[in-house]
Amino acid sequence: MNRLNKLSKWLEKENIEAAFITSPDNVFYLTGFRSEPHERLLALVVFQEKEPFIICPAMEKADARKSGWEYEIIGYNDTDQPWDFIEQRVKARISNIRQWAVEKNHLNVSRYEELNTRFPSSLLQDAELILNELRMLKTPEEMASIQKACEFADFAVEVGVNEIAEGKTELDVIAAIEYEVKKKGITGMSFNTMVLTGKNAASPHGTPGMTKMKKGDFVLFDLGVIYEGYCSDITRTVAFGDISSEQQKIYDTVLNAQQEAVKAVKPGVLAKDLDNIARTHIQNAGYGEFFPHRLGHGLGISVHEYPSITATNPLSMTAGMVFTIEPGVYVPDVAGVRIEDDVFVTKNSVEVLTKYPKSLQIV
Repeated sequence: MNRLNKLSKWLEKENIEAAFITSPDNVFYLTGFRSEPHERLLALVVFQEKEPFIICPAMEKADARKSGWEYEIIGYNDTDQPWDFIEQRVKARISNIRQWAVEKNHLNVSRYEELNTRFPSSLLQDAELILNELRMLKTPEEMASIQKACEFADFAVEVGVNEIAEGKTELDVIAAIEYEVKKKGITGMSFNTMVLTGKNAASPHGTPGMTKMKKGDFVLFDLGVIYEGYCSDITRTVAFGDISSEQQKIYDTVLNAQQEAVKAVKPGVLAKDLDNIARTHIQNAGYGEFFPHRLGHGLGISVHEYPSITATNPLSMTAGMVFTIEPGVYVPDVAGVRIEDDVFVTKNSVEVLTKYPKSLQIV
């Protein structure tokens, strides 16, 4: 449990008695136990030196043990008050908690109030930074899972492109994609699969529906799969039939911006510089106002995780990082194009993990 040890050492360094971790992704990262508890409480409690414990719904206790967790597991029933168990187990280990480390972006008000009531006068410190830093650099084992997830993402785009036909709807194509990946053993997508065509593609986070494919439109695919707990995320845009010169210009602009940014990735390069490379290229082509989002985001257990690749982030690239590079141009009533790859920072350069072709395809 090297990850747990690193968190415990951080608690000791910061003079924080315990960490109360509630996000399923961080619990999975630290324990190997994957749970989606919905409204129920899932928590991992970690100390400087005392034995950690997991508390989860009783129906998941056996799964927590099967995951390889060797310490205490508290399973509670729906008629139990789980906070009674937490208070008892924590006070048996440490009589007085002065400071908790918590995920401030995840801890809700109700759970904050429970901590405050049961451990009065304790202060809350943010554990997000240390957890982000730990998760940012991937191990070889993590990379093996991410690479496999990317292979399945490439396959899913291929399925989708082959499904394009006159009269088929966006949802028809999504159904075919998810059917085929599930036949391959994939149980979950990284997020709701997006297939957007025509005017819908000009909405960066559009909602697929019953819009039918028709000649002269772009079809945008944005999807990913989860493999052994790790996500992939790919976007490709293809043309259905002949397109206009303006649509071609938009596509070429996005492709060149994406390729230039990918080419620049290596240890020591700043996140903001990568964003600026792509953004400047798009601005120079006259489409700056139509690129409304960041260049990319970290990728791993969560499909969107630390770091954010923005024009204001001075973070230096480090070997072991995985993130997306996904510039886009969205001109209403004309075209929407986004091209996204998952990239891995190597010791000297970059490895592109998503391999599906990026040159313009006309179906």
